[in-house]
Amino acid sequence: MKKLILFLAFASTLSLFAQKPIEIPLWPDGAPNSNHLSEDQSYDPVLFVYPAPDPNGMAIIMCPGGGYTHLAMNHEGHNMASWFNTQGITYIILKYRMPNGNYEVPFSDAEQAIHTIRARAADWQIRPDRVGIMGASAGGHLASTLATQHSSAATRPDFQILLYPVITMDAEYTHAGSRGNLIGESPDTHLIAAYSNELRVNEKTPQAFIVLSSDDKAVPAENTIRYYSSLLQHDIPVSLHIYPTGGHGWGFRDNFTYKRQWTEELEKWLREGLRF
Repeated sequence: MKKLILFLAFASTLSLFAQKPIEIPLWPDGAPNSNHLSEDQSYDPVLFVYPAPDPNGMAIIMCPGGGYTHLAMNHEGHNMASWFNTQGITYIILKYRMPNGNYEVPFSDAEQAIHTIRARAADWQIRPDRVGIMGASAGGHLASTLATQHSSAATRPDFQILLYPVITMDAEYTHAGSRGNLIGESPDTHLIAAYSNELRVNEKTPQAFIVLSSDDKAVPAENTIRYYSSLLQHDIPVSLHIYPTGGHGWGFRDNFTYKRQWTEELEKWLREGLRF
């Protein structure tokens, strides 16, 4: 009975923080590039902002996964809002456009997202030097692309959080669907290298928290191992957590056996492990 009461109290606390997000068009004056999808086929790029009621100055921009064909907006997006808000973190979901043959489109949306949030940081008591990028699966590829290939200090995230991410475009280890949808079925070697983010790590790559399952059959663990090794080689602080089971795509779902472990580890890292 005591456990039930505690659980209900916790659920009630989260519900108090639940709110309707603020929707911000990503490109109010029109995007600089196109994926050539008709209006009824294309995502309208939007930021969903969940301001923290008691902000600690930190913000996280989440890129849901979906293989670069769709977005898992709930369990890899909206469902995490209350959890981050209770930590004092303003949480933002990036509804980014699909590439559909133009591999530059998702990345331009990610850069615009962090630029927009920093420009409006005062609106939600965010510190511009405490803005991180987060992504799951293909969204993890987008997040790690921004982390390793940001075009300027203004769009460099201050930290990165990756859930079972696609990292490499190496055909032996990549997620074939994400690769094909982003850079095509027969990309040249230059394009493969350009979007294999384990090869793009440098001294400006931000600190990282990464989590995955060993038995992930969709995105091989080698993706993360290669990225982790590259981060270490460049002296980038990284916290890596690999759980024995769970497969792929668990996000914030309760049926992931290690949900309590990964969420507690991330909370601790956000509270004590970041280096600024």
